Amino acid sequence: MIIGQFVDTYPPNVDGVGRVTLSYCETLTAMGHECYYIAPRARDGESYAFPVLLQGSVPIPGEPFRLGLPKLDLRYRRRLDSIPFDIVHAQSPFSAGSEALRIARKRDIPLISTFHSKYYQDFYDKTHSHAIARGVVQHVVQFYNRCDGVWTVNHATAQVLREYGYQGDVLVMENGTNLEPLSDLAVTALNTRVTLDSRPVLLFVGQHNYKKNIHGILEACAILKRQGQPFQLVTAGDGPDFHDIVKEAEKLGIGQDCHFLGFIGSREELMALYHRADLLVFPSIYDNAPMVLREAAAMGTPGLVVKGSCSSEGVTDGDNGFICEDEGGESIAQTIVRALPDAARVGLRAQETIPIRWESIMTRVVAEYERLRAVKGAGR
Repeated sequence: MIIGQFVDTYPPNVDGVGRVTLSYCETLTAMGHECYYIAPRARDGESYAFPVLLQGSVPIPGEPFRLGLPKLDLRYRRRLDSIPFDIVHAQSPFSAGSEALRIARKRDIPLISTFHSKYYQDFYDKTHSHAIARGVVQHVVQFYNRCDGVWTVNHATAQVLREYGYQGDVLVMENGTNLEPLSDLAVTALNTRVTLDSRPVLLFVGQHNYKKNIHGILEACAILKRQGQPFQLVTAGDGPDFHDIVKEAEKLGIGQDCHFLGFIGSREELMALYHRADLLVFPSIYDNAPMVLREAAAMGTPGLVVKGSCSSEGVTDGDNGFICEDEGGESIAQTIVRALPDAARVGLRAQETIPIRWESIMTRVVAEYERLRAVKGAGR
């Protein structure tokens, strides 16, 4: 099949959705399909073994990402319109979704879209306007109503989409991750980047945005320090609140116990960091099905999540991860203290039960692509 994967981010400025799209393209290409990564052009963009089609873009103020301008990039559009896609998949309902919908209607082929994010929260945080956030949600639902297949990454995320007002069929298509050997070169690179001592390593990986409850992590670490509990906090990632987070750590008196590494572009080095950590601390109630929990589990590191959050789906407290009662610093700190003595055993269970290989996921994906193509063909 010739497949178009449409998304609104491209490396190096890539989020979790972009990383999922990369994995789709890499795995589908390895399976013998022709899979295009279609996105706004980023500065210093990387190259891959699969075909990439980038459109002109402009910076988004206050964000590390860029806004695609597909309608203004005629060269991009001519190239896109010349590709004989069999199916298109939108990983975002906005600019990427509009482009995927245009191609699907022009070629009369199926359009699939995956619901990844809590868009109401995203836009309310940016605008502080419930009216604008509701308008965005209405747009999202209208877009999904025009798709041939709507997927979510877990059951909790499907419930969020239902709460937005979408009433159509939903297929849960989980994200995957691959079990990878630990690279000696990556370990060396990590040790060059940061010097860690014998204290337990608490790790956060992701966009440095306060909506991910990084304040709760810092508050928990301050409590641990007051209690005399040894720890060292390591964070990997960048984002709009990065500098404020560093300042908050200093203000809380834990600056010397923290290593803020910024964005790590090497997947191998990131895997080495997961392996080095004792516990991935991810008490976000914003995220839906974070890749970082699967990646950490693949390296034998358990995750800490919040009870009732979308992120907690598939995690059993004390078995393959740890669950805190709420997102407050006190609850996170108590759970860290409870988790550390048993983290190694629980990490092995996480490795056994949480990761699903991308090859297995893509086998399901291809089967669903083919089913939708057959349905579309029968209706012509």
